[in-house]
Amino acid sequence: MIDRSDIVWLGVSSAVSGCLIGGMMLGIGLDLIVNGQPLGWLIMLPGAPVSAIPGWVLARRLARQL
Repeated sequence: MIDRSDIVWLGVSSAVSGCLIGGMMLGIGLDLIVNGQPLGWLIMLPGAPVSAIPGWVLARRLARQL
């Protein structure tokens, strides 16, 4: 059975991992763009959707426990 604490830890862990992944992609992409590399857009733009993937994976793992 899934408890409230499992849901809270799912939110905390997905938020932390998503912020780390999205923030790194944003930072690296912006650095490349500022330094004149237009390929930095390919790293920066998908940063937000990619940062949601760890939360989605963790939620599927928690839902599998039902």
